[in-house]
Amino acid sequence: MAKTKFDASDAVRREWLRRVEAEYTSAAITQNLTLWLMQIGASPDLVHAGLRIAADEMVHARMSHVAYRAAGGEKAPQLARERLGLPRTGSDALERDVMRCAVSTFCLGETVAVPLFKKLRDACTVAPARRCLDRVLRDEVRHRDFGWTLLSWLLEQAGGSDLRALAARELPRWFANVHAAYGASIRHLTSVPEDDRAWGLMSPSEYVATVERTLTRDWIPRFAAHDIDAKGAWAKAHLPGG
Repeated sequence: MAKTKFDASDAVRREWLRRVEAEYTSAAITQNLTLWLMQIGASPDLVHAGLRIAADEMVHARMSHVAYRAAGGEKAPQLARERLGLPRTGSDALERDVMRCAVSTFCLGETVAVPLFKKLRDACTVAPARRCLDRVLRDEVRHRDFGWTLLSWLLEQAGGSDLRALAARELPRWFANVHAAYGASIRHLTSVPEDDRAWGLMSPSEYVATVERTLTRDWIPRFAAHDIDAKGAWAKAHLPGG
């Protein structure tokens, strides 16, 4: 039997509102990245894929808001406008900033999102939350693949060796950011009530464990295919689980 808004905890409402805000942010970042792809003359296929992803993220935001309202949420999302876009990095060539976004947002963020959303969905039984996670998980596979396709395209262009060196140099910092973003500092917290799991929540320790498994299952072999040492970068970031 589907739960009603009276069955949802404050933690559930906070998390689903956070997800609405995160999806808006992802949509804006992808839209900005797609403009950059146009400006550097990227493949029309990449541009179209980026526009589709931005549209996906807005669908995710709407579905997350439906789940939030079903949980009894009434607040409007609080969007940090300074985060709704991509800053340029000094006088660097635009291709270098495209590489930074491709790796940090897609090769890292969207790649780990696939197993994370799968795990969130496994115990989710509340109808609006489950519908949202079903859709997000289906889309995240394509978003992940976009990132690796974009990385391949960038490395094939003139200056690809410089972009490869940039990715290798900054990968330790990006790994550390991802690890911290998923609750590494509170990884000892392992308990989440079953009622919250039914709404698609899980503990910080499960987030961290999923990130660390993604290193060996995805990041090391995928980056190795592009002559980038992810295992070494993880070690340079002084992260556990490598």
